[in-house]
Amino acid sequence: MGLLTFAINVTLDGCVDHQEGIVDDETHAFFTRLMDESGAMLWGRVTYEMMESYWPAVARGDEEAPPALREWAVKLETKPKYVVSSTRKDFPWINSHHIAGDLRMGVQKLKDATPAGVLLGSGKLATELDRLDLIDEYKFLVHPRIVGHGPTLYQSGLPATRRLELVSAKPLRCGAVAMHYRRAR
Repeated sequence: MGLLTFAINVTLDGCVDHQEGIVDDETHAFFTRLMDESGAMLWGRVTYEMMESYWPAVARGDEEAPPALREWAVKLETKPKYVVSSTRKDFPWINSHHIAGDLRMGVQKLKDATPAGVLLGSGKLATELDRLDLIDEYKFLVHPRIVGHGPTLYQSGLPATRRLELVSAKPLRCGAVAMHYRRAR
């Protein structure tokens, strides 16, 4: 069984707006490595649609992008992508699959079938999966910014505090810190 790892950019005040983080070669390399090490990506519908609206065009060469971003896009094309949605059923982006029905069973089945692990990149979905005790690890790229607006990490709350064990913390040149935590069981 593979691990479910929640990875996301977050500011010091908890903002997870994808436009608020520092974008440079080092932060990009952090997420590229996470994707390379995982067996599949898992997103909610909103994140999927945001990704679907840009990355396939970059992979095809229809959008201007630096070589590192084009490499990411090409890798993302081949990576299995799983989407949780109760409102959308059709996911035409290559290698995209719908998880329908019972959320716990669907995600557990995905974890069981993916020994290399599943990389979760959606904040709202992470809250739901954390409520179901399905997240095993957390990899946060904490940016040295206070933005004062949302969306924020776990803004709809959890039923109980999650105890985590620090696995590693690595500062990046830009001032962001890559934090790796494992769920304390």
